[in-house]
Amino acid sequence: MSLVPILFRDWLDDVWDSPLHSSRILDQHFATALLADDLFGAVTTCPRQNYRRHGYYRPWRTVRSQQDMGSFVDINNERFQINLDVQQFTPDEITVTVVDDTVVVEGKHEEKQDEHGYVSRQFMRKYKLPNGHEAEDVTSFISADGVLTVTAPRKPLAEDLSERIVPITQTDELLSDKGSGTDKEEDEK
Repeated sequence: MSLVPILFRDWLDDVWDSPLHSSRILDQHFATALLADDLFGAVTTCPRQNYRRHGYYRPWRTVRSQQDMGSFVDINNERFQINLDVQQFTPDEITVTVVDDTVVVEGKHEEKQDEHGYVSRQFMRKYKLPNGHEAEDVTSFISADGVLTVTAPRKPLAEDLSERIVPITQTDELLSDKGSGTDKEEDEK
């Protein structure tokens, strides 16, 4: 086994393999312009060896990712809630459907032309509802800053049918004075 690829891997990397030449195809903000802070941060904050070992490492994403809310799922005793950043889409380009116990969020807009060329975006996210949540009562709304919120309330807990409290009623009848049937028979004789 040769140690050359392990010891000298930085020397063997492609010279074009740098964050300034990497593709943004998997970036959520694909086809949006880079900010000056993105490029400045890429050049000044990353040591060369760090990003060269990871062919896909792009430090300018950190500025965008700090601003990006992405997808956040909150499950608590009252509800199941999804917050999803969909600021790249208008409300009529987004659909929320419930299939069995899965919430499906889809967004798609047709090809548009901008200053860099043509851009088409689409996504689909599926979220499985946890046990005990109402699929029939799923609601959604979108905020002014482009965050879609999908909520499914928790089903009310069913009463335990195996245990039942029996009410006690009080009567005026005295049962302690009544003896057994044999005692009465002896008194009569």
